[in-house]
Amino acid sequence: VSDASGCSMIALLHTGAAKFPQNLLSRARQAVSLLLPAGVLKGFSSIVSRKLASHGFGASMAAMSSFPPQRYHYFLVLDFEATCDKPQIHPQEIIEFPILKLNGRTMEIESTFHMYVQPVVHPQLTPFCTELTGIIQGMVDGQPSLQQVLERVDEWMAKEGLLDPSVKSIFVTCGDWDLKVMLPGQCQYLGLPVADYFKQWINLKKAYSFAMGSWPKNGLLDMNKGLNLQHIGRPHSGIDDCKNIANIMKTLAHRGFIFKQTSKPF
Repeated sequence: VSDASGCSMIALLHTGAAKFPQNLLSRARQAVSLLLPAGVLKGFSSIVSRKLASHGFGASMAAMSSFPPQRYHYFLVLDFEATCDKPQIHPQEIIEFPILKLNGRTMEIESTFHMYVQPVVHPQLTPFCTELTGIIQGMVDGQPSLQQVLERVDEWMAKEGLLDPSVKSIFVTCGDWDLKVMLPGQCQYLGLPVADYFKQWINLKKAYSFAMGSWPKNGLLDMNKGLNLQHIGRPHSGIDDCKNIANIMKTLAHRGFIFKQTSKPF
């Protein structure tokens, strides 16, 4: 397709932007992107953004048009850190419980839940655990128990509107361990129920492999490398790992990837 034809397509969308349905803008942009050089496409994006703004949709709507809409209103990025040693101790206990609330339209972080948890079976952290996670003894001593933290998670979910049946949200983890093994295993050991919202999730490793065609053997490090992203913070810090997951998701979304649940129903 020649540049002239491409420009004709731009002009068509430009003049008809006021009548163009909002939910089709991103699809139109995708279709045009397959036909146009990068420089022309950049100009098209500016035109669409200006037309959206002139009709009262503002910058947020313009941002939404830059990638396809997701299936979920919110993604809840989660990454536990737990007691550990070599050889591994049993049972493992969650000692860091971070969640990032990611807006499914903008892929920006809107809210953060972050607490440390006091282990009860093995209350003293091992040197190996501290070296791996960066969590020292003073960060978990006197902190709430897992039961108390789970209660606060539920309060946070309610405050953020995530318990509303009309709001679609799903957890996202780097692997299946957090919600398939760690949380249900510790809850079973302690005799605690597992909330239904923890029973479905997206494994970012699987999502990345679907999008990029290769399995990230080294998890976040490989995914950041594959997407030319700078690693954020300290590896095996729960909250930093969450920020890396969110950054990878945002990058994949802007490339047109639609995230889907990967876990099997409980």
